[in-house]
Amino acid sequence: MNKIIYLDAAASYPKPGTVIEAEVDFLQNKYANAGRGVCARAGAVDVMVDGVRECVADFIGAKKNNIVFTSGTTAAMNMIARMLNLDAGKTVAVSDLDHHSARLPFVQTGARIVLCPLDDNYNIDSKNIPYADVVVITAMSNVIGMPQDVAAIVGCAKLKNPNVITVVDAAQFVVHSEIDVEKWGCDFLCFSGHKIGADTGVGVMYIKNPDNYKPVFFGGGMVNKIVGGDIIYNSAPDVFEAGTLPLTQIAGLKNAIADIKKNRPDLNLIKFMYDELSKIEKIKILSGRDSALLTFVVDGMHALDFGALIGTRGVCVRVGKMCASWIHQIMGVPGSIRISVGAYNSKDEVKTVIGYIKEIIK
Repeated sequence: MNKIIYLDAAASYPKPGTVIEAEVDFLQNKYANAGRGVCARAGAVDVMVDGVRECVADFIGAKKNNIVFTSGTTAAMNMIARMLNLDAGKTVAVSDLDHHSARLPFVQTGARIVLCPLDDNYNIDSKNIPYADVVVITAMSNVIGMPQDVAAIVGCAKLKNPNVITVVDAAQFVVHSEIDVEKWGCDFLCFSGHKIGADTGVGVMYIKNPDNYKPVFFGGGMVNKIVGGDIIYNSAPDVFEAGTLPLTQIAGLKNAIADIKKNRPDLNLIKFMYDELSKIEKIKILSGRDSALLTFVVDGMHALDFGALIGTRGVCVRVGKMCASWIHQIMGVPGSIRISVGAYNSKDEVKTVIGYIKEIIK
């Protein structure tokens, strides 16, 4: 990777060659718009989009018409918050594990916000989910890196309110573990393509019962026909995909899914770094040894200063609040340093980085 040691996969996963090749091939040889033409090439693009949609559905245990393409997790969470028609009379349960994009769209609706409690290890207490109209579940924190028991959380939420709507942010979880939306029982789920090695600008929103909801974006592609003053919309998923889809990114998404299924990140590298860094007195590790990532602070050193110093050595890590202010608040730290790995990282690389860290904090 151009002599760079990239340990920031949790922010955005580097693209495998098969993704780049698929996108270049589409742009050079197969490009046309989708859902708007009758020529052979346009028809082939429609087939491509349909095939990728089916691939995504299989990837998370869904059906094809449950899958809506978005520009990413943030867009999906904003769409969901608007689709649910929330107001001050409704209650939304969130947790301090949330990424800003998981909570803020619901805050903006004016709904009453309540917190799901966390246990001593910063996991959502799945037995004590508060009564709510909507429960937002971060399946894996981008700071703590531990998978949450989504099925149990959904089950508890439904015991409190059988009509509850459950929304899962799977942006971090999807990289490391299989998802089965049927087993989880959630009503909505979303993730971003770039988290699994696809391109930026494409995401996935799963809707369990799409016919129960109305679109929040309007325009081309979603309209079936207009008769006089009557507008007849397409059925799901097309009705939720107004405008031109991110076709180039969709063309690469299928290969990203195939690659991540075969080549999950080697979390033994995280365990190795945890064991080595835990020996250093000035380092306080915030995540667990079995986490999908390693988050820590250095006594007497600001996270941004650490990031700048290790960056001069050609190492990419994430520093700051990770767009997850609430978990940093309850841990009592202004920011942290995060190391995350991909299938492309090696033990030699992490050994080199450990040496750099020792130099920096010496």
